[in-house]
Amino acid sequence: MGEPFLLQTERLRLRRLTLADAGLMLSIWNDPDFVRHVGDRGIRSVDEARQALLDGAFRLYAEFGYGPYRVALREADTPIGTCGLFRREGLTEPDIGFALLPEYCGRGYAYEAATAVLQHARESLKLRRLTAVVSPNNDASIRLIEKLGLSFEKRARIDGDDTDVQVYGMSLT
Repeated sequence: MGEPFLLQTERLRLRRLTLADAGLMLSIWNDPDFVRHVGDRGIRSVDEARQALLDGAFRLYAEFGYGPYRVALREADTPIGTCGLFRREGLTEPDIGFALLPEYCGRGYAYEAATAVLQHARESLKLRRLTAVVSPNNDASIRLIEKLGLSFEKRARIDGDDTDVQVYGMSLT
């Protein structure tokens, strides 16, 4: 039956990404809002998306035991985006991130998924602290991050990026 579900909420199921999710990731990485707020990954084919999963999500799973999770509607298992934990170059703590396909935005799914990931980080992974990294002009993500309970800490420049981001954080203990 495939990869077991890691987390479930009232409306959603979250599990680790697999290579079969390359098409979903290709759609997310090339969504105009994602490109505007997160950046252009330069990934234009399913094969490139598979390689990016191997280099990114799968490496995080192996190294840290967490990473981004596929978010799907619970009833039909329709994939709608990703939400999970990341480790970015230049930052010493894990950060929570989320991205939904545009047709699923504005319905509370990102908050529902992020709440489940935050609880998983605290209770199962026993993480002590969590951050979020966001573009200063991404108002919707900033509102969601603040609703989750994270507070603004600083502006920073992530290694390899040419623009500043805002870093939010919270204690999980």
